[in-house]
Amino acid sequence: MSAPRILLVENIHEVAKEKLLDEGFKVDLIAHAPSEEELLKLLPNYDVLGIRSKTEITKKVLENNKHLLTIGCFCIGTNQVDLKVAREEGVPVFNAPHSNTRSVAELVIAEMIALSRQLGDRNTKAHVGEWVKSAAGSKEVRGKTLGIVGYGHIGSQVSILAESMGLKVVFFDVLKKLPLGNAVAMSTLEELLKVSDFVTLHVPETPETKDMMGAKQFAQMKKDSYLINASRGTVVVIEDLVAALKSKHIAGCAIDVFPEEPASNKEKFQSPLQGVSNVILTPHIGGSTEEAQYAIGMEVAESFRRYLKIGSSSGAVNFPNVDLPVKHGTSRLLNVHKNQPGVLGEINSIISRAGANIEGQFLSTDERIGYLVMDVHSSHAQSLAEEIEKLPRSIRTRVVY
Repeated sequence: MSAPRILLVENIHEVAKEKLLDEGFKVDLIAHAPSEEELLKLLPNYDVLGIRSKTEITKKVLENNKHLLTIGCFCIGTNQVDLKVAREEGVPVFNAPHSNTRSVAELVIAEMIALSRQLGDRNTKAHVGEWVKSAAGSKEVRGKTLGIVGYGHIGSQVSILAESMGLKVVFFDVLKKLPLGNAVAMSTLEELLKVSDFVTLHVPETPETKDMMGAKQFAQMKKDSYLINASRGTVVVIEDLVAALKSKHIAGCAIDVFPEEPASNKEKFQSPLQGVSNVILTPHIGGSTEEAQYAIGMEVAESFRRYLKIGSSSGAVNFPNVDLPVKHGTSRLLNVHKNQPGVLGEINSIISRAGANIEGQFLSTDERIGYLVMDVHSSHAQSLAEEIEKLPRSIRTRVVY
């Protein structure tokens, strides 16, 4: 088999390209986020695509590029990919759920202190010659209560850092989570909002989290409390937040993500939050540290390597997960098929008729598809794969070695 061709977009860290080149893949790297039209022109020349958060992988892109083997999101979120269609096309989507955890957590802690000390406003005024030396409205964070909404990888890391600084930590999550340190789980979002001096959001973008923080929730927050959002822009109703800030019910906010964001650094950014006092606005940089981007590049590149060379799908967000060892002395066939009765029997019949011995077989399924990995002793692995591919319920079949 020829080496898979990989396209990395949105200025993914160079380490990903270096790692993949070292593995013998062909890799191209571009700096911008391609539009749907550009992707339709580019992707026929590639087998694998790596993106960040700005590139939209639509149903049209996927259905017109059925040859794509896998997609990697070099970030945490995967909502920019039509995961359902990708699964139906047999395309696993990988992401990097752990690599930027510390970077986002550190930014949240920094913003919490900056808001409590009004550093944004005082910095801006000092730059234009105003000397605002006053303790009014400036407070320590020690002894205050931090409410964390979403107690996953990032939320729990924020919890540890905040508690080490002397804050009391409470959290709310729709799933039952083990509290770290002295953190206390709240039964409802409302309960958390009522007791928190700082509220930080760490939830994914889902129909349930869309507009989760609006006028009702801001009214439930403590007077003179602060909001931090480094999760997803659709979680907060910006107009309602502006109203809560201008009424002085909320003392300030730090927002890193927005409902609408510029597609590139060359576009102008606009938000109703601009010009409001004690508001820190950052351009979606929660995970934008050199350390995080390096780690993300390594993590997703490794997922590519394991899937392309071994067939391991562990970590895929839309695909049955199989974690595989390398089996020497055999050929490995990978098959994605519709999860319907009788498919496995049809495949095994093909192997049996060819007189090939199955050394090992791994199957993982979800409600829509099955992922079958077979290690066989046969010099005709490619022809077997081609015959299996012709089965009416096969989605894709390939040989990795």
